[in-house]
Amino acid sequence: MRPVILTAAVLLALVAGWTDYKRRRIPNWLTVPGLVVGVSLNATASGWSGLKFSLLGAGLGLLLLLPFVLLRSLGAGDWKLAGALGAFVGASVLLDLLLGSVFVAGLMALALVIYKRRVRQTLRNIGRLLVSLLTFRSPGSEVSLDNPQSLKVPYGVALALTVVGYGIALVSGLA
Repeated sequence: MRPVILTAAVLLALVAGWTDYKRRRIPNWLTVPGLVVGVSLNATASGWSGLKFSLLGAGLGLLLLLPFVLLRSLGAGDWKLAGALGAFVGASVLLDLLLGSVFVAGLMALALVIYKRRVRQTLRNIGRLLVSLLTFRSPGSEVSLDNPQSLKVPYGVALALTVVGYGIALVSGLA
């Protein structure tokens, strides 16, 4: 990956992560131009193959995360950020970033549950979810994604941390 493209992807992720942390949303003024810049940089650097590389990455990010947006377990800004990052890094790296970000988000969720002292309630809700899966019934309203009492992890922050970690690993020769 070219250094300028990696730098632009890391900058996009940092701004998006900061915005998601502070405002709990990732605005269109960041993600839409991010996608265009990612496509443009790759097309300029590698011609038609760069354009294909970039569009496949963006499409994969948007396709993989769309079900989570439709289920309202992921915000549209997070979804568009994944597409924009895919435009920079391509499909294979984006897949690694998305998998890594799930791990980072899980660690963030665990830390949040412990910090807020909601371990018992979280374990009870996990039990309710498992029972609902085994009995093919909907869980109660306390387990709903729309519950205002539920703890929420800003996925844009997790994705940004993963992109920064990837950038550091790549520059250090570890990736």
